[in-house]
Amino acid sequence: MASLSMNEVTTYRWSFEEDVVNYAAAGISAIGIWRHKLSDFGEAKARDLLAQHALEAAHLFWAGGFTGSDGRSFRESVVDAAEAVRTAGRLGADSLIVCSGARAGHTHSHARRLIREALKELLPLAEEHQVVLALEPMHPGCAEECTFLTSIDDALEICDTLASPYVRIVLDTYHLGHDPDIVARAAQLVDRLALVQLGDARHPPEGEQSRCLLGEGMVPIQEIVAALLEAGYDGYLDVELLGEEIETTDYADLLKHAKTKFAEFTRQRG
Repeated sequence: MASLSMNEVTTYRWSFEEDVVNYAAAGISAIGIWRHKLSDFGEAKARDLLAQHALEAAHLFWAGGFTGSDGRSFRESVVDAAEAVRTAGRLGADSLIVCSGARAGHTHSHARRLIREALKELLPLAEEHQVVLALEPMHPGCAEECTFLTSIDDALEICDTLASPYVRIVLDTYHLGHDPDIVARAAQLVDRLALVQLGDARHPPEGEQSRCLLGEGMVPIQEIVAALLEAGYDGYLDVELLGEEIETTDYADLLKHAKTKFAEFTRQRG
């Protein structure tokens, strides 16, 4: 059975402690951990707080930038990602979200080679810590600074070259839900997914991400989720919302709304 997770990016203004306490109080059983907030709070304290509130770590967000687009060298990015894998393992997170980095002037073939080499190097560590490397493709309208992987097939091509259950993809409905074939492809994608993220939009992404409350946009989230569940998906449905509209929303109300929509999408009650 799929489980609801709340991504810490969604409650941007809250601290790690506020996220954990409020998610648990709202009856949400899992958290998508943002490394930025985790670093501010402290990993050891975070593990204790998660245990105290019986909150599962759905995933750790994020590592990558292997193309050098954020100013780090390839080696620096790999070292950082390796530490992120260890951190995810210590937190009991199922996956680590990986963003390739922008193309950064490389040819497409060289950019793909960099991400393949990075994942290949990280794989033994991921297997040791039982953490899936979750490669995230993004909509081309807002991917420029984060990744050159802008479709499901782009990401699957990288995964196929490594042929490991510890390298899978993230399906974020904000980025990929605009694909008219996404519902039809659900069955073939289920075994390739590390994580499903729920995001809605009033228009296709263009520039900075601008998400809206689930069910209030144009993304057919209910149909996508239904198709994935019918095909056997039983992982986390991680709510990731950000943008101007979300910034003005009361976070307590946002958690209640996300929980209600999750129940609707999965046909659960209570």
